[in-house]
Amino acid sequence: MGWIFVGTCAATWLLSVLTREYSWVDRIWSVIPVVYVAVFAGSAGFADARLNVMLALVALWGARLTFNFARKGGYAPGGEDYRWAILRERLTGWRFQLFNLFFITIYQNLILLLITLPAWTALQHRARFSALDVVVAGAFLACLVGETVADQQQWDFHQWKKRQADPSPRFLTTGLFRFSRHPNFLFEQAQWWLVFAFGAVAAGSLLQPTVLGAALLTLLFLGSTRFTESITRSRYPEYAAYQAATPALLPRPWRPRRATVHS
Repeated sequence: MGWIFVGTCAATWLLSVLTREYSWVDRIWSVIPVVYVAVFAGSAGFADARLNVMLALVALWGARLTFNFARKGGYAPGGEDYRWAILRERLTGWRFQLFNLFFITIYQNLILLLITLPAWTALQHRARFSALDVVVAGAFLACLVGETVADQQQWDFHQWKKRQADPSPRFLTTGLFRFSRHPNFLFEQAQWWLVFAFGAVAAGSLLQPTVLGAALLTLLFLGSTRFTESITRSRYPEYAAYQAATPALLPRPWRPRRATVHS
């Protein structure tokens, strides 16, 4: 497992230096967690029901995310995340290269390993597959469907936007995005908290150190969302009204929603 981590760090860092594109971790994001969970399931001879279910669910997660990333051009030459170009303007020269090595490469690869470690917990505590596991699996599938719907709504909106000379609104505020500014992010994080839940069920306790993976992933998303929204506000001043009307992640059904934002 350690060699996979070291190898992916070395490969993604070297490719970023050679190509001067810094989204190589993004390109393996949907693949490496599947590999890690497969290693744990394989260590049990693919004979443990819980680990096999975890592997199947994470593989579905990876296939869906790979498809969505590919159709947006993420694997094509020049498919670098637009935020890195903006950040390079703020962190010039060696500062960005340190950021690339320690944050983009090492830290993000570390998160990809940590979020799969509940499978290691399940390997250590090979308890009987239970009704709680069925509930967790069902919740994972529900979140997978939710993220698929959110990504499709976003895809459809941007395809529509490309066909407009002067689109209005200039960002998506309908569908699931009426209730949350980032429903896809919400479902993405929830899936990995549910992976943690599998390990907790196997161990019979929520007090597991593997919670670190899901927690760090959530912190990563919070920081990334704040940076992304600062860019969006600079492009679309009306985005501030959408922020005021709509929660970033968790919908608030008890709070009356303000009028839909228009440009």
